[in-house]
Amino acid sequence: MVKKTIFAICTLFLLNIVAPTLETKALTFDKLPTKQTSKQWSVQVDKADQGKGLVKPEKGKFHTYSLEVDNIGKDVLSAEVHMFRNEPNSTTKFSLFSCPDEKECNKEHFERAISLADQLNDGYPYRFSNFLLAEKATEFEVEIIWTQKGMEGRPLKETFTFTAE
Repeated sequence: MVKKTIFAICTLFLLNIVAPTLETKALTFDKLPTKQTSKQWSVQVDKADQGKGLVKPEKGKFHTYSLEVDNIGKDVLSAEVHMFRNEPNSTTKFSLFSCPDEKECNKEHFERAISLADQLNDGYPYRFSNFLLAEKATEFEVEIIWTQKGMEGRPLKETFTFTAE
């Protein structure tokens, strides 16, 4: 009887240690590049560019990646690309980059969206060569908002979500 009790206690102890680690999944891309496509867009996550002045990954804090967005559909009039990550146990998503001076950004917002659309229409993808992604993130989201030529007053949106496997 004592052996069964000790065995049961040891089993419960091991389950308490192993079970929480099985539930935790960090978003890491084991196989790069990883790509998602739609009729309009191709979104690819790859290894970050390395070099002087570029951020490097920091173990236990964040990984670094690159992003490439390509227009593979109809020509667009304007385009915006937003990147977000999740926070464990929260429904809030956090932007991976922001504008330090919001007034200045709002003034240039439309011009940047048109310029990006021209670049994408000319066959040059949007490339973000080195960005940080927190190790605790389990989801990375790329949101593209654009207007189609001929449908200027109606913005369109597509979201590409990369999750931990």
